[in-house]
Formats: sequence, C-alpha cells, structure tokens
Amino acid sequence: MLIRVFLFFILAASGATAQERTPSHCLALAQTAPGLEYIVPASLGPVASETVRIHYISHASFLIRSHGGLNMVTDFTGFTGSAPMIPDVVTMNHAHGTHWTANPDPAIPHVLPGWGPFGEGITHHLDLGEVLVRNVSTDIRSQFSGVEEKGNSIFVFEMAGLCIGHLGHLHHEPDVAQYAALGRLDVVMAPVDGGYTLDLATMTQVLKRLRSSVVIPMHWFSQFALDEFLAGMSDEFAVVEVGGASLDISLDRLPGRPTIMVLRPAWLTEP
Repeated sequence: MLIRVFLFFILAASGATAQERTPSHCLALAQTAPGLEYIVPASLGPVASETVRIHYISHASFLIRSHGGLNMVTDFTGFTGSAPMIPDVVTMNHAHGTHWTANPDPAIPHVLPGWGPFGEGITHHLDLGEVLVRNVSTDIRSQFSGVEEKGNSIFVFEMAGLCIGHLGHLHHEPDVAQYAALGRLDVVMAPVDGGYTLDLATMTQVLKRLRSSVVIPMHWFSQFALDEFLAGMSDEFAVVEVGGASLDISLDRLPGRPTIMVLRPAWLTEP
C-alpha cells in the first residue's frame, strides 16, 4: 500500500510540471518541407500545438507566443499596446533607447538585458521547460566612434522544435565562433535599416550565410528602405507579403525555399 501511495504522488507531481520542450536543432542542419501555404496570418488567440506565433509590435519588438501560453517580447521598451499583458520574458538591447527600458514592470518574471558591465557582456540560458532562451553577444558602436565589446545580444528562442533568432541592434557580421554559437536558425528577425545597424550589403551577406527558412525584416524606417532590402535578397529568397502583423510557424511547415515574410507592425490591442 505504501508503494502504491508513493507512486501516486510521483505521477501526480510529474503531471503538474511545465510543458516539455520539443528538442530543437539549432546546432544541426534543419530538414524543411515545402508549403508556404501553411505559414498563415494569425490572430492573438490560442496557439496550436507545436506552433509558434510571432507578432510584429513595433520597430524591433516582437511578441513570441508559445502553445503553452508563454509570452516573450524582444527589444522591450515598456510599451506593447493597449492589450493588458504582462510578458513572461522580455529581452532588451541598449544601443538606442528604442530597444530597452530602464524601468520594466516588476511583475515581469524574467527581464534579460543583452549587455553587462561595459565590455564584459552577459550570458543567458533561461530554460522554462517549453521554451529555452539563450543569447550570443556581439559588439556595438559606442559614443564617439568607439566600440563596446559584447554590448549587443542576438537572442535565440528554442521552442516547438524551432530555433528563432532576433539579431538585435547588430553592428558587425558575426565571426566564426558567433555563427557557430548561433547554430541553424529556422526563423530570424533582421534589422534592415541600412545604416543605424549594418549596411544592407553586409546584412544581406549575413542572412545569406544564415540561410534561415524564414526571414522577418524589422527596424526599417521607410518603404523605400524595405524595398531596397527586398530587391537585394530576391535572387535567393522568395518574398511574401503576409498582409498583417502576425503569423504562425511550425517546424514541419517551413517553406522549402528561404523566404522573406514581410509583417506590418501593429500594437497589441484587446480583441
């Protein structure tokens, strides 16, 4: 009888743990299946199993939502819109004030700055069960044309078998070690302003080397800048205008050809 009681409590406890994460393949080659039709515009409602919802909020901020209900916001500025939401995780970079806040809501469980003490960088490896959040440090230009080593972070979200990367305020092409630490990114959010971060020629080179299945442009300040980026990528990447701010992505429905998915930013609002 004591053994039966013990087994009962063990099983009950295991059922109460957080949802397990489907292993990703960030550090292995991804095998993708064709099917652009399966990457579709999405609302902010429930997320299907083994699927990730990405919503472009503004500038370099995205909401990344898991099936289990975890909400993560990149380059968090303290405001996401009128929807009453406290994210579970926020990431930030400090090249400019439009990528971070000095006063994040204390109710946010996990606030991850992309920098540490000047020149020292920071390392994150946050395992929430369903989602793993980690970072790879890169340098940024500091005041008076100086360099702040490890002042920016490329954040990687491993979830639903996918590897999703956000390049932050990238100021240089990653070196060999940084590319290796990133691994295979299925989805990448890339700044394409053409000057405040990387020039378009170098950014195009970075993205063609990463060769992610899905590229989502961000940090563009005009339709002209966006069009210039798209023109430079169209020889190797398909271009799809999603027609909204959100899309759903799953590992088994990634496009067979690398594809740029253009989202139009929109604040999070109540239904």
